[in-house]
Amino acid sequence: MDIALLFLLLPVAAVSGWWLGKRNIDISGSQSSAGLSSEYFAGLNYLLNEQPDKAIDVFIKMLEINSDTVETYLALGNLFRRRGEGDRAIRIHQNLIARPTLSKTHRTQAVYELGKDYMCAGILGRAETLFLKLVDDKIHRIAALRNLLDIYQQERDWNQSITTARKIERYSNQKMGTEIAQYYCEQAEIAMKNIEHQVAMKLLKKALSHDKRCVRASLLIGNIEKANGNHKAAIRAFKQVENQNANYISEALEPMVACHEALGKIDEMADYLNQVLKQHDGITPIVALSEVTRLQHDEKAAADQIMQSLQRTPSISGLSQLIKLNLINSQGKMREQLSILNDIMTKLIDNNPIYKCSNCGFRGKSLHWHCPTCRQWCSVKPIQFREKDKYS
Repeated sequence: MDIALLFLLLPVAAVSGWWLGKRNIDISGSQSSAGLSSEYFAGLNYLLNEQPDKAIDVFIKMLEINSDTVETYLALGNLFRRRGEGDRAIRIHQNLIARPTLSKTHRTQAVYELGKDYMCAGILGRAETLFLKLVDDKIHRIAALRNLLDIYQQERDWNQSITTARKIERYSNQKMGTEIAQYYCEQAEIAMKNIEHQVAMKLLKKALSHDKRCVRASLLIGNIEKANGNHKAAIRAFKQVENQNANYISEALEPMVACHEALGKIDEMADYLNQVLKQHDGITPIVALSEVTRLQHDEKAAADQIMQSLQRTPSISGLSQLIKLNLINSQGKMREQLSILNDIMTKLIDNNPIYKCSNCGFRGKSLHWHCPTCRQWCSVKPIQFREKDKYS
């Protein structure tokens, strides 16, 4: 048993001994040698012989739970949970709840703490049952609902997530529009996988009704319209991204180029990109403009655009685009060398994260709308492919 655990349990032993002594004084007016029972000494023996589980059981069973002692045991259970010792925390809180003399306030608190124990242990079904019991309790209602929301998100039960988030809005001042919009987007993506585009569109409109700045909804609408050949409608949806959150412009550019090309209006895409570059920084729009310029059959101008950008701000993606442009018309030994360089640059880009969470710093190669580390919604954003961003 480590030193930290020893010091954690010693106060419990002390409280147990103090209470037993106090009880005997109250009863007889003087403390007898039998005031500290054999059970107490057995508990101490377990503690000293590094058998903390047995010591905990003894101290809990021998001690009458009342207002003087219950807080000590609640605190002990919470400390065990924070230490990652869920089984011990569960045992303590279960024992507290089983005591018939426990007050309603303390029982409710113990039920809440036991729910947290089950959550930490990954026993979500039991945790859900306990938190549902607390929804009608004014003191623990909001905390219980937030824990239920966490459970439903982990289980990907988006209907229950929406219902629970609305209850949180109803009973507190917290706005949940961002989260509710994401739940509808999750449902829409499921519908899209089943090729139920009309269902998905209805869900995405609901998402935007809860959060008009929901970039994800606009991107998904654009993808649906593009898949159905409605290129003008797709472009309108993709253009909304700039006004909703300019950090995600890079996610809309490639499909926008494809839509303009399909409509034979690549010049309009070039005009749009030039407007974007006047308002926003970043290498991604420059790479897109270079590609559009190439599609306009002006490869030299496309290469010049990238070269000017690289002189201002060196970037791997910009250099990769420059190599690709020079590879198009190269021949012989030069083409062979550029092809090797292109392969190297592709590997460099593939081996580095292109998304970063603004909340916890998580980095990944895929866009997670729900950060897998800190579990914040919409905190993972595209990195703008600058060296200082990629390797800081």
